Amino acid sequence: MRILVTNDDGIHAEGIRRLAEAATEFGEVWVVAPGQQCSAMSQRITVHGEVCVQPADFPVSGVRSYRVEGTPADCVKIGLLYLMPEKPDFVFSGINNGYNAGYDIAYSGTVGAAMEALMQGVPAIAFSSDPNGEYGVLEEHLKPLTEELLKRETAANEIWNVNFPGCAPEECRGIREVRRTAARPFYLDRYERKELADGGFKLLPIGVRVEEAAGDDDVSAILKNYISIGKIRNYLMG
Repeated sequence: MRILVTNDDGIHAEGIRRLAEAATEFGEVWVVAPGQQCSAMSQRITVHGEVCVQPADFPVSGVRSYRVEGTPADCVKIGLLYLMPEKPDFVFSGINNGYNAGYDIAYSGTVGAAMEALMQGVPAIAFSSDPNGEYGVLEEHLKPLTEELLKRETAANEIWNVNFPGCAPEECRGIREVRRTAARPFYLDRYERKELADGGFKLLPIGVRVEEAAGDDDVSAILKNYISIGKIRNYLMG
């Protein structure tokens, strides 16, 4: 099996190292990732100017790696069309530093890269985790969960979306395969405002997460300390 690994946090992020390392258990791994932070770029691509692509040092043995000065979706396009000798069997995107659930999925560069894979005819899985740096649940479940998902079929317009809770392993309540995406954001729109002398102002985004868990959706599953697995569909593809 050949796997392309990308992300939106940049090639030096901890999450992509963990994901690429896990992917080596399943086959040949190529890493093609942004050279900089690209969160919330959705499926944006570069249409003006040049995109620089360079070989990159990567801390996982046996992995071929490239740094792209572009978006996560650019990385998938370039990896499939210009770097890999054949299309991969799967694209893994992540592991994102922050959840991708509810309405936030629409903004996600992690999910955008996975959707680009679909449009190139390659199945994909998007992985995300809590940004608090607690990787215990992820370490315990990442490989067996991925192995299970690789065996399961998805429609040509679907990706898997996986979120690992940031609780201690003993507090994880298991895996919940959610049937729907929450009709609400996980991170609320909050800004710190600073007034300027000319009458304008600056806004600093502040990530404030929801705290209430109700219903049977992806946001609720995460807040209740479940690993959330769901499918996201690209309705442009049928």
